[in-house]
Amino acid sequence: MNRDVVNHLDGEFAALVHSLKDLVRSVPQDLLYRTPPAVSIGENILRSAAVIEQTCGGLTANLWDDPFEWTLPETLSTTELIVQYLSEVDGARRLAFDSIRDDDALSKFISVPSSEPRHLVSLLLQTLITASDYRGRAVASGKFLFGDGAQGFII
Repeated sequence: MNRDVVNHLDGEFAALVHSLKDLVRSVPQDLLYRTPPAVSIGENILRSAAVIEQTCGGLTANLWDDPFEWTLPETLSTTELIVQYLSEVDGARRLAFDSIRDDDALSKFISVPSSEPRHLVSLLLQTLITASDYRGRAVASGKFLFGDGAQGFII
């Protein structure tokens, strides 16, 4: 049973969740949900994690619900609550990747509610891309708020 690709993908997801935890811990709590920018650092961090949670929940429990309701800034209002949520997302990630037997499973089709069936690897890569994009937006928002490179923004 070869799991090289599965393990690599799992490592990328784990690194992303870990970087989200580091990012949220690096932002002063009073700036987590500060706007502008249009979408706050905290909201982008939560969106990144929610994308991962939705995919992993879909794969393990066929629960494809958008975690919007329990990832609202009002619900996850502190650094500690966000880190706790990120730990839950990491647990869901572990469970999902543990359920993938080997690299051959990545070529199987997965039924998703929003579109035609997709190859598992395609779904995982799209999830990783989308979650990474939201993480990048959070970093850019931080740079805007903290003045790091703000002069490079065109307004």
